[in-house]
Amino acid sequence: MRTAGSATGLALVVIDMINTYEHKDADLLVSSVARVVPVLAELIRRARDADVPVIYANDNFGLWRSQHDELVRTALDRPHSDLIEPILPDDDSLFVMKARHSIFYETPMAYLLSQLGVGQVVLCGQVTEQCVLYSALDAHIRHLEVVVPRDAVASIHPRLEAAALEMMERNMDARIVGARDVDFRGTRSL
Repeated sequence: MRTAGSATGLALVVIDMINTYEHKDADLLVSSVARVVPVLAELIRRARDADVPVIYANDNFGLWRSQHDELVRTALDRPHSDLIEPILPDDDSLFVMKARHSIFYETPMAYLLSQLGVGQVVLCGQVTEQCVLYSALDAHIRHLEVVVPRDAVASIHPRLEAAALEMMERNMDARIVGARDVDFRGTRSL
């Protein structure tokens, strides 16, 4: 719930979509990612068209010297580059490196959102039952409004994805919507 004088801006946060898919459970994840990439690409395009900040929050794969362009190149050089190409960061995209599940843990994300005047985040990407869930919780405890387009998040385990979406809605006051219902023209997504 927003308080008087709080930030009203909106940002789209794309979680962990720059990925090499060379990790445990990747084989279970790839089909889910393939399903959401077209939806996510359209969501990113709509946000950019509306001048809404698009922030990529991505694992660093343990490469502590890597820059985001190095991560992009590495992912594009792997077999699943078709899952990365439609959703690549552009020159206006912002990029936050993370080492753990939440987009906020040991990152400048809270400060960045504050500087942008963001009070509402649209979280999309992967993995619903891990990084998206923990990021939604951390956004909620920071008094940010959270929106999660159910068709723009990918999972390893569909049953856990359903439970994670329900937890975000019930416990974190997140609005679980379809990607088409996200309205980037206003300060609220519905």
